[in-house]
Formats: sequence, C-alpha cells, structure tokens
Amino acid sequence: MHSLTQEIRSFSKTHLRKQCTRVTTLSGKRLIETWKDARMQVVDCQEGGACGYVQDLSLDLQVTHVLNVAYGVENAFPHDFTYKTIPILDLPETDIVSYFPECFEFIEEVKLKEGVVLVHCNAGVSRAAAIIIGFLMHSEGLSFAKAFSLVKNARPAICPNPGFMEQLHKYHQLNNNKNGNLNDSE
Repeated sequence: MHSLTQEIRSFSKTHLRKQCTRVTTLSGKRLIETWKDARMQVVDCQEGGACGYVQDLSLDLQVTHVLNVAYGVENAFPHDFTYKTIPILDLPETDIVSYFPECFEFIEEVKLKEGVVLVHCNAGVSRAAAIIIGFLMHSEGLSFAKAFSLVKNARPAICPNPGFMEQLHKYHQLNNNKNGNLNDSE
C-alpha cells in the first residue's frame, strides 16, 4: 500500500490530462486556450458562425427601497436605499401571516411613490418568497397556485418551509371566503 507521501513524491505533471478551454470573446471570436510547455497557448477556432455576447442596454428596475425580513442580517447599504427591517425566523411554526400587514403596507407605500422594493431574507428561499406570494394573493387577488407559480418562475430557488406553505394555503382560503370567491383555478 502506497503512502500519501510516496504518491506525492512520484507525482508527475505528465500524468495530468490535457486541459483546453473554449472561449468566445465579446466580439464573437472563438478561441481555444491550452497549456503547453508551461505556457498558455491560444488557438483561433472559427467553427460555425461566431456569435458574441449581446450587450443588454435595457434599464434594470431601479431598486429604491429594501424590505429586510432576515434574522440577524444588517442593512448593508443604508445610504443608498430606504430600509424597513422586520426580523422573521425561518421556522415552520413562525406565524408568517402575522407579519403580512406591516410588510404589505411598506410595499404599497413604496408603489404609490413609484419606487421599487427588493424583499430579502437570509437566502431568498423561504421568508422573502412567502411574503411576496402573500402580497400577490392580497394585492392582485391571485390564488395561491398562481402567485406561487409567478414567484417560482422569477426565482426558481424558492422553497417556503412547510409551515409557511400551509399558512399560505389557509390565507388563500380565508381571502376566498372573505370575497365570496369559490373559484380556486385563477
């Protein structure tokens, strides 16, 4: 049996697989980068039609306000954005719906000023997603399924914890009963 020390001593870079990297430059030129004799070699490679990166010059939404629903996360840019901080624990037993009025009020106030709100938690997976799903159900009258689908399409990583999912389903039923709307397929 070889020891790790023997393996390290017997190592030779000739045993390494050759590595090549395909690169497409901004202008669309295709290159292959390889290492040979301890030097980088670049080979022009014009296979097929070259297509460079498309520069996106469209304006992104300009975030003006941040709703921080994380627990123990400081507001990183207090001079650049108007923050509202509501620390929420990401636990199934946390009553997420009890935070809805305060969160929704902040979002609606910002919308009235034609601002843009970024809602974040620690990972952008459970709490922030639950808040946005709830907000869409509340403000747009969407079903849970439709609101969840919209948020999932915008951010595929979302996965509200099982307690939040159950609460969102109940919130949907409560809203439907309040509005006398029995249609669950919107």
